[in-house]
Amino acid sequence: MDTSLHTIAVVGLGTMGTGIAEVLARAGHEVVGVDVSAAAVRRAVAALEASTARAVERGRITGEERRATLARFRASGDLTTAAGADLVIEVVSESYEAKQRVFRELDAIVRPTAILATGTNALSVTRLAAESAHPERVLGMHFFHPAPAMKLVEVVSSVLTAPAAVEAVTALARELGKEPVAVGDRPGFVADGLLFGYLNQAAAMYESRYASREDIDAAMRLGCGLPMGPLALLDLIGVDTARTVLEAMHSASHDRLHAPSPILRQLSDAGLTGRKAGRGFYTYAAADTAEVVPDSLTPQPVAPQGMGRQVRSVGIAGSGTMASGIAEVFAKAGYEVVLAARSARKAEDARSRIAASLARSVDKGRITAEAGARTLARIVTADALDAFAEADLVLEAVAEDLEVKRELFAALDKVCRPGAVLATTTSSLPVVACARATARPQDVIGLHFFNPAPAMKLVEVVRTVLTSDDVHTTGRAVIATLKKHPVDCTDRAGFIVNALLFPYLNNAVKMVGEHYASPDDIDAAMRLGGGYPMGPFELLDTVGLDVSLAIEKALHREFRDPGLAPAPLLEHLVAAGCLGRKTGRGFREYARR
Repeated sequence: MDTSLHTIAVVGLGTMGTGIAEVLARAGHEVVGVDVSAAAVRRAVAALEASTARAVERGRITGEERRATLARFRASGDLTTAAGADLVIEVVSESYEAKQRVFRELDAIVRPTAILATGTNALSVTRLAAESAHPERVLGMHFFHPAPAMKLVEVVSSVLTAPAAVEAVTALARELGKEPVAVGDRPGFVADGLLFGYLNQAAAMYESRYASREDIDAAMRLGCGLPMGPLALLDLIGVDTARTVLEAMHSASHDRLHAPSPILRQLSDAGLTGRKAGRGFYTYAAADTAEVVPDSLTPQPVAPQGMGRQVRSVGIAGSGTMASGIAEVFAKAGYEVVLAARSARKAEDARSRIAASLARSVDKGRITAEAGARTLARIVTADALDAFAEADLVLEAVAEDLEVKRELFAALDKVCRPGAVLATTTSSLPVVACARATARPQDVIGLHFFNPAPAMKLVEVVRTVLTSDDVHTTGRAVIATLKKHPVDCTDRAGFIVNALLFPYLNNAVKMVGEHYASPDDIDAAMRLGGGYPMGPFELLDTVGLDVSLAIEKALHREFRDPGLAPAPLLEHLVAAGCLGRKTGRGFREYARR
């Protein structure tokens, strides 16, 4: 097999094919672009000219390099122009019929030693290879959109693929400045195998009217640091493409989490396929544009049903990182804060932690020394709940244990004044169970802050069936005064963020447990291919495997879906005391402090 890849053909000159052709041509390869559509050929040539012109304007390449790049690219509507290619990458429509037709035609055109790569992100490479006269030369080379910018390339081999072909394509990916990850042949591979399950759940969440599209997207951007919310990402990928990928995944896994949400079919059948159509989950100014325009589903400013309650003083129950972070946030916003812990020492330790955080902010120039001193002066400590007697709002940030929280709410019910708002910061437990521990369930709400509270902008505002309108209004209004972004959700396990995040993390653990990929490769795939700030195993070790397992169990109890059952490997690591960074070992080992 010839492994020198000088001339490369790209079959299919849509957005992805054109992007791959640009990457190859700029790297010095002779590129033949092929598409049966004359219009697609013209668009590809124009796109390459425009893209390289922008690169010159931004100083990324010289004018001479641009001319050389354009000279290395030839576009044609005739597949026979690929005859001299050392490698052919097909990126035609995501269907077996279309791809198999291309492979059959290529068998009669290219040399027997040429490598054939499919750019599929969901279909079986083995099934495609079986249609070729030389299955040993067929593999997957899955680029990510946009190809010039995204660093990840998944190199997918079937049981039939020759090692020399894998080595050649892997070397090519590195030469292009990409990060190749070797994976086996299963629908979705690594990145899309994790990504599309998450996107599907977000679509189902929206379809059930659990939360608005804007709140779902804001929650995942602000709560997880993702570059795009899931519904906006579905529109970018294409709703029809997502449906095809999920159908392929479901046919292999039979996991209900991969069964395409009905709304994906409804939108696809209606031609509302996302940005390319000008409308999907959102409405766009025009087809193929990113500008979202208001439509009938866009939230309108609505005057509250009744005035919210006045909040000037705030009580925080707890002494851990979350409690001290929330106390700092409220004090910075001008509220008088009482921080009560189980002992005076614990309360003072929490206040010292706040002082240290404020000092760091002063050192970094984020606040003045005077502002830091005023903030700290607004925080007083106590070792008894009686200190909350006059507080207008009391938030608990104690252990994530329902009985502990219920006992605390029962005690707060006795000491807090009538009309005080009582809030839990739980991330997964039922808020209504805390509310029922009091004689005033209408005054109880969930305000789920994210860690670290001073930095994270998101707060999930969780309303139970018993929460009164004015308490809900108060909760949203208070969060707005903290310069945080409130998103509304009702009282079910995981709320928005954890309900979408932890099944994705659990599926990553299942991949490792099934020996499909390593934690390092999966982390690289999600950082480089999905734009995630952290890979799933880096995140699991940071959150704590015990915390993650507890949330997984809560989701499984609530929804009774077998696909949400905690991965056995996660349970085994927790049982062994390997809880992540805090114990020095989780999915990776860490130096003890």
